Amino acid sequence: MTEASGTAEHVEAAEATGAVSPGSPGPHEPPEPPVRPERPAAERAEGAVAAHGAGGPGAGPGAATDGAAPEEPLTPLAPLAPVRREARRAEPLDDDARARLLAGAHHDPHALLGAHEAAGGVLFRALRPFARSVAVVAKGLRAELNDEGDGLFARVLPLAEIPADYRLVVTYDDAELEIHDPYRFLPALGDLDLHLIGEGRHEELWRALGARPMTHEGVPGTRFTVWAPNARGVQVVGDFNYWDGTAHPMRSLGGTGVWEVFLPGVGEGALYKYRITRPDGSHTLRADPMARRTEVPPANASIVEASHHVWRDDAWMARRGEPPVHEAPFSVYEVHLPSWRPGLSYRRLAEQLPAYVKDLGFTHVELMPVAEHPFGGSWGYQVTGFYAPTARLGTPDDFRYLVDALHRAGIGVLMDWVPAHFPRDDWALAEFDGRPLYEHQDPLRAAHPDWGTLEFDFGRTEVRNFLVANAVYWCEEFHIDGLRVDAVASMLYLDYSREPGQWSPNEHGGRENLDAVAFLQEMNATVYRRCPGVVTIAEESTAWDGVTRATHHVGPGGFGGLGFGLKWNMGWMHDSLDYMAKEPVHRKYHHGEMTFAMVYAYSENYVLPISHDEVVHGKRSLVSKMPGDWWQQRAGHRAFLGFMWAHPGKQLLFMGQEFAQGAEWSEAHGPDWWLLDPSYSAEPDHRGVRDLVRDLNARYRATPALWQRDTVPEGFEWVVGDAAEDNVLAFVRYDAQRSPLLAVCNFSPVVRHGYRIGVPCGVPVWQEVLNTDAAGYGGGGIGNPDPLKAEPAAWHGRRSSIAPVLPPLATIWLRPA
Repeated sequence: MTEASGTAEHVEAAEATGAVSPGSPGPHEPPEPPVRPERPAAERAEGAVAAHGAGGPGAGPGAATDGAAPEEPLTPLAPLAPVRREARRAEPLDDDARARLLAGAHHDPHALLGAHEAAGGVLFRALRPFARSVAVVAKGLRAELNDEGDGLFARVLPLAEIPADYRLVVTYDDAELEIHDPYRFLPALGDLDLHLIGEGRHEELWRALGARPMTHEGVPGTRFTVWAPNARGVQVVGDFNYWDGTAHPMRSLGGTGVWEVFLPGVGEGALYKYRITRPDGSHTLRADPMARRTEVPPANASIVEASHHVWRDDAWMARRGEPPVHEAPFSVYEVHLPSWRPGLSYRRLAEQLPAYVKDLGFTHVELMPVAEHPFGGSWGYQVTGFYAPTARLGTPDDFRYLVDALHRAGIGVLMDWVPAHFPRDDWALAEFDGRPLYEHQDPLRAAHPDWGTLEFDFGRTEVRNFLVANAVYWCEEFHIDGLRVDAVASMLYLDYSREPGQWSPNEHGGRENLDAVAFLQEMNATVYRRCPGVVTIAEESTAWDGVTRATHHVGPGGFGGLGFGLKWNMGWMHDSLDYMAKEPVHRKYHHGEMTFAMVYAYSENYVLPISHDEVVHGKRSLVSKMPGDWWQQRAGHRAFLGFMWAHPGKQLLFMGQEFAQGAEWSEAHGPDWWLLDPSYSAEPDHRGVRDLVRDLNARYRATPALWQRDTVPEGFEWVVGDAAEDNVLAFVRYDAQRSPLLAVCNFSPVVRHGYRIGVPCGVPVWQEVLNTDAAGYGGGGIGNPDPLKAEPAAWHGRRSSIAPVLPPLATIWLRPA
């Protein structure tokens, strides 16, 4: 036998002539695969093209299509230094490490796979299931690895150092691929990110976790990161590896519970999930909690995504929040996007919704939840993809396009946000890594009693970080102008919808959920600090003290404020609708329901909501709540809107109610737009109500008295609040210069001629500027076309008065002439 000198060239020559080097296998062992010069560049390119075209385990659509980054040609390397060693078989993995690696339960696959310095050279090991062979290629080298079974290939090559850029040539039955080795890369997530995640203070969490296309160490691909602290192992599966994650285990990045792997060649559009090995050794396949794009339900894979939208709303963003929302006009059109115009995508909606809302004069739209949700009948309130706009209507950039179009039309965009709970789908957040993770450890605290969902564990720093960063994400990445936070009351109380024995008091013996309080305070403080001009709005139905008080101002109950900008006035909504549903002859017995809201009107900053919740499930539409015949119903509807727009508080009206739709809303078909078809005989009735809403918004925006001092008592005075027998209300609104607007409501079906009303001094003549009984709105046309002179007749505690005619079932507004 001839002893080889040790250089790569001599190793090739010796093996080519059949010579056996020291350390070579004996007569009963399989021969070592050859170490030979690398293929010509043209041959490599041909093999790569064939691989991308034919596919194979380890490739797939995500590796070469749907926006994936193309493979780059091999980077020229310096000639490998000659060494005095020989290629040899690798020491086999010990049984435990091998079993854990193959089962997807190894915490550090990068320690076993990839290239590592070893005695006698460099150890290369790859895990490529179903491959016939695997070779390492680098400048001046092509070396076949030994097949160790179960998809493992390994060999120690006689190299002085690990090549700076090597690739694997993987051969399958029908294809050959040349790929970068995922296990040669250092972590693509930095120490600062891990520190912030561990502290629960990563305010841009979406930049650290999830799937992020990037160029890492000069190679394009996608970094996958996921928080799963209870997992024994995590693997990435997707269309790029035919949903077999064996080849792509992730590494644990220490005590943060974060797992990471960088996959070269995987790019935008690739479908993926995480295969998690639970503590008991079983496996579960999960969508990415941080996915920024998803498949269209009922499919539920996550999609690698990067934004390419170029924003054109600079002018809007520069002046957003000026003046502050509580001192500005704020009237909101609430929309369920999938059913507003069924079948329209985000981009098609952008062609129609901004123009419609602008024509009606609303300052904002409020979108029912757009985050991804599996069940359309939940209207978006059972979220599985907290970082992904629903794919039912298009891509995330399509949604950005819609927001951009609304902003350029001068319309703000609010979004319903649901941090209170999440559904139990076994591919989403529930027991994500085999144990309660996003939900509370205590089953009684975790289970929501009303909706069959799970409540978040607001006391866990990582969960709180997930939600706080999510609020920031929508505002920064999608330019959302406000978050209406759903179901706040269910978060604040430990005994919410629970019977005695089904809940445990807090550490002070109370029923307040202290963790939820701290979360809401942190969320509000973070959003207001990072996103100037954004407003947060609480849907909170109890008398919790300080919902819209600053977080550092401690109230009588010992709590700082929750820090919201506005709060839905659920009490006003229930009371006023209950009053309006009564026959006029009975309303005198319920008069206080229309005045009670002013007892507490300035305890919080309020929105007056006539929302989707009030026009579904047997509650009837707004016009159908009104008693009487069709004329009286429409008159009551118009009178109520006039009262609502003049009342202290911001306005919110759900779609379809602006044109007096008679049927309840259904997400299956949306508003009855056919009511506005000119060929329909009753179309003028519905068009008239819509014209009123347009004029209400126009007068409202032009009248600072209706919004400038909306949240302070100095902006309101009762004129007559006790005329129960007459069903009449009258009050004055003032702007900062004490310029008044007088609103008078007659909720009886009779005309009241010469109804004397006391008025503020110093205004000699009053002019009617809005009348909900105008003929153009479908009313009887009774009103006060001529100016009304103030007379020196004391009335209602004032030295001057006027005597207008009050139309039946109508509201009139008067201003100084």
